Amino acid sequence: MTAPVSSRDWAEAARRVLRGQGHRAGAARAAVIEVLSQADCCLTAQEIWDAIRGRGEAVGIASVYRTLDLLQERGLVQKIELGAGRAHYEAIRPEAHHHHLVCDECGRVDAFEDDALETTLQRVERESDYVVARHDVLLRGTCDDCRPALSG
Repeated sequence: MTAPVSSRDWAEAARRVLRGQGHRAGAARAAVIEVLSQADCCLTAQEIWDAIRGRGEAVGIASVYRTLDLLQERGLVQKIELGAGRAHYEAIRPEAHHHHLVCDECGRVDAFEDDALETTLQRVERESDYVVARHDVLLRGTCDDCRPALSG
């Protein structure tokens, strides 16, 4: 899966929302927004921090977490809890909605899309008393790399 065409649009929208709410455009915020805008799936705070450092930028991990919290509070990022203290973050892009498969052995996370699943979820919304603002489906199992290790 490749990054959506609108990655640049999401980054600009995120900067505009924060600026409009009086938040300064610091180096940490800019770096986190840039990494998230280019990601095609969710990342941990550590992965975001590693990507920033890999580009030669000096940003503290605490600044990454603060930025992620701010982006989540503003509805720009979703936090995906994977259990065992593992949280991943990704930009909220309605045009690039997907769900996640998680390997219980190695923690690998893969994205998937399924139109039939989306149709079913829309039916559930229609038939329930809920107006669904957003959803995420998380499927757990064992990835193809870990399966042989379990059976042998």
